[in-house]
Amino acid sequence: MAAVLFTCAGQRVDVVSAFARAGATTVAADADPLAPTLYHADVKALVPRVDDPGYVPALAALVRAHDVRLVVPLTDLDQALLARGRDALAPALVLVPEPAVCERMADKYLAHVFFEEQGLPTPRSWLPGGLPADVRWPVLVKARLGFGSRHIYRAGDAGELAFHLARTPVPSFVQERCRGEEFSIDVFCDLEGRCLNAIPRTMIQSKGGESIKGMSIADAELIEHGARVAETVGIRGPANVQCFREPDGSLPVTDVNPRFGGAFPLPLAAGSRYPDLALALARGERPEPRLGEFREGIVMTRFFTDLCLVRGENGELEPFAEELPEPIAAEPGETDA
Repeated sequence: MAAVLFTCAGQRVDVVSAFARAGATTVAADADPLAPTLYHADVKALVPRVDDPGYVPALAALVRAHDVRLVVPLTDLDQALLARGRDALAPALVLVPEPAVCERMADKYLAHVFFEEQGLPTPRSWLPGGLPADVRWPVLVKARLGFGSRHIYRAGDAGELAFHLARTPVPSFVQERCRGEEFSIDVFCDLEGRCLNAIPRTMIQSKGGESIKGMSIADAELIEHGARVAETVGIRGPANVQCFREPDGSLPVTDVNPRFGGAFPLPLAAGSRYPDLALALARGERPEPRLGEFREGIVMTRFFTDLCLVRGENGELEPFAEELPEPIAAEPGETDA
């Protein structure tokens, strides 16, 4: 049974539980002792913040202590740091792309420039002060290093644009607003950069930049597009590709996040087998691509749950209930019997 270390575990109970069902021993690490995922893993570990020089050494100690074979980041915060720390985390496989890829995709303007250079469709975008005369209003002011739809503002004219640029607290860029329907494509690539699968889903409803309602769709054009984008970017492991289908039929890419997407339960229920693929890579195997092999029409609707904690005899927090609440539904076809 392979041990998997999840960094910045936060609230990603869905991902950690899925790996446990796939046969992994789960080790969850976070700087916050109240991170819910810590209490749904086999092993919980408190580590320094990602900006602390002791962060990677603390993870390396966990790799040694628990014979970890796979390291999986669960947020955008430490991807480049982990990529640069591969040697320190050996022999575990760090499931992230090269550092340059992580840094390029983290900076949304640099990602846009890369997409243009590689011939991938992307909305027209400019640095502040560089808008052309033929700009199509409205536009969006977006944080270059943003996540979770933070610091995004809509500007209907030059006056509103100047207002938002003067007040946004973070380095930003300007992007034309897409007019079509938005889609997300959850992809998974092997260590050679081959896309093993790409599962498109609709964005029925989102909150805070995270999809809470959606449906898997067997759209051949989106499957091919997601695979092309992932392989062009240089993804290793999971990623989420966000794009629009515009009235002219183009598929401009707005974002590529090199991690499991926030709507991970949907592609999982659709048959992605992404945890199994990740574990296979950690074992040194070379799975074959299975593009388009998933269930279409799977609808996801997400909800909140909770976990109550109490101080134990040793002074550490532990679940108050006798049994941990399990918010993850059974796999399709499974029963409690």
